[in-house]
Amino acid sequence: MNKTYKKIAIALAAVGPGLFLIGYNIGTGSVTTMAKTGAEHGMELFWALVLSCIFTFFLMVAYGKVTLVSGKTALTNIKHEFKYGWILALYILIALIIGELMALMGVMGIVADLVQEAIRLLFNERIVGRGWIILVLATALYLLLWFGQYRTFEKALTVFVIFMALSFIVVFFMVSPNFSVIAQGLVPGVPDVPGAFGLVAAIAGTTCSAAVFIMRSTVVAEKGWGLKHLKDEKKDAFVSASMMLLLSGVIMAVAAGTLHVMGLKLENTVEMIQLFEPIGGKAAAFILILGMVGAGLSTIFPIVLIAPWLIADYTGKPRNTHSAQSRLLIFIAMLFAFGTIFLEQRPPALMVLSQAFQAVILPAVAIPVLLLINRSKLMGNNKANLRENIGIFAVVLFSFMTAWFAITEMI
Repeated sequence: MNKTYKKIAIALAAVGPGLFLIGYNIGTGSVTTMAKTGAEHGMELFWALVLSCIFTFFLMVAYGKVTLVSGKTALTNIKHEFKYGWILALYILIALIIGELMALMGVMGIVADLVQEAIRLLFNERIVGRGWIILVLATALYLLLWFGQYRTFEKALTVFVIFMALSFIVVFFMVSPNFSVIAQGLVPGVPDVPGAFGLVAAIAGTTCSAAVFIMRSTVVAEKGWGLKHLKDEKKDAFVSASMMLLLSGVIMAVAAGTLHVMGLKLENTVEMIQLFEPIGGKAAAFILILGMVGAGLSTIFPIVLIAPWLIADYTGKPRNTHSAQSRLLIFIAMLFAFGTIFLEQRPPALMVLSQAFQAVILPAVAIPVLLLINRSKLMGNNKANLRENIGIFAVVLFSFMTAWFAITEMI
């Protein structure tokens, strides 16, 4: 039995960066977007999720490869390899931090709502204020970030991701959705109803996320990988993208098999729990809550680390989460976690908006890596091959389409 556990631990360690990004990507933003899509349109937009995950794989491999070959992280390469690259790098840095702070407000709001609902189910309708729940969670996470190292975060994320995955898969089999309906969702098409374009952009924004690729570069470097790990990096990206597709598809199918069948829309994440309870009982509702809370907490780690890591990337300084600057930036980010208390918008609406905003940034992230990975001076014999170039170019075209969808919807 001990040998089995060791093998599992070694396998998980080999895909550390992938698990970190699964934890970031399959958060409450993804859960909300996929659940809302499944509730409103069934599996009609499943094709957008599949494309997003395929393109995510190509860009993750590209950013990881450029980092391993050059020995430099994403923003450093963009800043130094292009004329006026510092402007583009600064734009990406600012845009990603703004987008992530918006997401943090939505994530913490949703997690607070879910914890509040769990307490209500467990303690005979007892209600605890959302502000108190956020205070406890924010304090606990800040202390973990204050004392922890990257390996600590990776281990915590591994637990959250595995727990989240098991929770959603259990609920999926409880609902038993129609697989032929899921297959029909692979045919591209956008429903002619208000908000559909925005959901396509949000699916792309939460899956094929600009932040994921910039962070990919950082977590690969943080792992200490080098040129000899090129195959490991590709395998890691494949596991990450595949898990994103599986978990996001399961969430969409659960909502399609419950809320969509009942003709209900998702305006509040807790509604999904309350509506699901009569179908699967209190046990199923509680499993769903635990899965979503795991998703939310696994997202908060990378979100609050993004500002110190990106600033270190941009300035070329070592990444140190224990420096005074990093701790101050993490503290400021945690203050934004309370934003949902003061905003009129419900957390799910805020999350969909923040994910659509990510789609607008994607072209600025996809185009530079296409140029970098084909630069002989930087990449030497490790330049992109034909298949990689076709994949990344397809991502660039997809990024323009989803950015247009997002801008159209926001306007």
